[in-house]
Amino acid sequence: MAIKSALISVFSKDGIDELALELAKNDVKIFSTGGTKKYLENLGIQVLAVEDYTNYPEVFGGRVKTLHPAIFGGILYRRDNESDLAELSEHKIPSIDLVVADLYPFKETVASGASHQDIIEKIDIGGISLIRAAAKNYKDTAIISSKLQYAEFTAKYQQDSELDLDFRKKFAAEAFDVTRSYDNAIANYFGNSKILRYGENPHQKAEFIGDLDSLFNQLGGKELSYNNLLDIDAAVSLMTDLSVDDKSTFAVLKHNNACGCAQRDTVEEAFKDALAADPVSAFGGILISDNEIDLATATEIDKIFYEVCIAPSFSEEAKNLLTKKAKRVLLEWNKEVFTEPIVRSCLNGILVQDRDTVNISSEDLKYATDLKPDLSQIDDLLFADKLVKNTKSNAIILVKNKALLASGTGQTSRVDALNQAIHKAKTFGFDLQGAVMASDAFFPFPDCVEISASEGVSCIIQPGGSIKDQLSIDKANELKLAMVFSGVRHFKH
Repeated sequence: MAIKSALISVFSKDGIDELALELAKNDVKIFSTGGTKKYLENLGIQVLAVEDYTNYPEVFGGRVKTLHPAIFGGILYRRDNESDLAELSEHKIPSIDLVVADLYPFKETVASGASHQDIIEKIDIGGISLIRAAAKNYKDTAIISSKLQYAEFTAKYQQDSELDLDFRKKFAAEAFDVTRSYDNAIANYFGNSKILRYGENPHQKAEFIGDLDSLFNQLGGKELSYNNLLDIDAAVSLMTDLSVDDKSTFAVLKHNNACGCAQRDTVEEAFKDALAADPVSAFGGILISDNEIDLATATEIDKIFYEVCIAPSFSEEAKNLLTKKAKRVLLEWNKEVFTEPIVRSCLNGILVQDRDTVNISSEDLKYATDLKPDLSQIDDLLFADKLVKNTKSNAIILVKNKALLASGTGQTSRVDALNQAIHKAKTFGFDLQGAVMASDAFFPFPDCVEISASEGVSCIIQPGGSIKDQLSIDKANELKLAMVFSGVRHFKH
C-alpha cells in the first residue's frame, strides 16, 4: 500500500519531525489541525487544514476538530468496494491512507494531581476515534497510535514506502492495545477501584485502582492483599523477562525479590530446583510458572505453604488439587506485557518513569578480561543479568546451570550483597565452584571480584562504566576470572 495522504493530529510533537519530513519528501498530502498544523508548517511542510475539507470549523475550544464524515469516510472506506468508491466520489471525500495520532496524556494528568476538570479535559475523543477507525480498516489504512512508534514506522517507510499488510496489521494490533489501556485508565479514574483488607500493615488503609480481570482469572483462594499485589507485579515482570519458548521457567518470590528460580525441560524440574535455592524464604511466597502447571508439579507445590500460584494455565487435575486449600490463590495469567510507565508518589508530588525493558543479548557483551566465557557460561550470565535486573538494589545474583543459587538483595553496599548471597548459598549446601555472578551496577573497587573468586565463581557480568574499571579487570585477570560488561545498569529501588 502506497501512502499518498496522511492525517497527522498529535498531542506530543516529540519525534514527529523526522516522520513528517519523510512523508513530505515523498509528496504525501498531509492534513492536520490546530497546534499540529502550525508545528508542521514551521518545519517548512505544506499542510492542508482539516476544516477546509470538512467545510466546518473547529468548535467548542477545539473539542470537535476531526469528528466529521469527510474525515472518517476517507479513513474507513474500502478501496476494493465499488459502492464505497462511488460514495467517496459523490461526496468529494479525500482519501486518507495514514493516520498519525498521539492521545492527550490522561494517565500522566491524573498522576500529576491535577484538578478533576483538568483531568476531564484530557480525555481524548477525536484522537481515539481516529485510531479505532484506522486500525479497523488496516487493510487499506495505516495507523500510528503513539509517539513511541514514530521511529519504527519511519525506519520501515524509508526502506519501503509501500507498507506491507503484515506491518499494517501489527500496528493495528498495537493501536487497539493503546485504546484499551487508555479506556482502562479512564474507567479506573471513574471508580474502578477495589478496597483492600489493609495496606502493607493492618493499620494502613489501601485500595487498588485497575483492572485485574483483564490480566488474571482467579481460580480460587482469598482476596488479594496489598502485599500480594506488589509481589504479583514483581513476579510477572520477572517472568516476562525470563520466559523462553523451548524451556520451562519457575520462580519463587518473597517481598518482591526472587528467592528461587530455575529454567529446565519440565515445569516440575524447574519448580524443584527453584525451591531448592531457599526453601525457608519460600514459605508464604509467590510462585510463578511460564508454562501450564500439571499434576506432577501441583503435587510438589501442594507440599509447601504459599500465598499465590501464577501460571498461564493449570491442568484440570492440578486445578482440582490446588483449589482444595481454600485460602491459597491460583491465578491464570494471560502473559500480557506491561508497557505503561511506572508511577509512584514522592514527597509532595509524583514520579513517573519508563519501565526498564532493556534485556541484553550475547552480541551486546563487552569482553573485558583475557579469559572469555564459553557458551554455557554466557547463557548463565544472561540469565543472571535478568534476575539481577528484577532484584532490589544493591543486588548480587549467583547462578549455575540456569538456576539461582542465591541472591544478595537491598543491601547498602555491594560487598554486603555479595556476602549475603555467599552465606545463603552455603547455608543451603550449594557449591559455588563454576558459578557466575551478576551485579546490578559497576564495581568501584575490585573487592567483589576478589571475594567471588575466593568462593569459586568463574564469570562475572556487570555494567562497567566506573572510572576504576581497570582495577577490577586487572584483579579478574590476576585471579583468572572471566568478566563481561553489559553496558546497562539496573538499579531497582
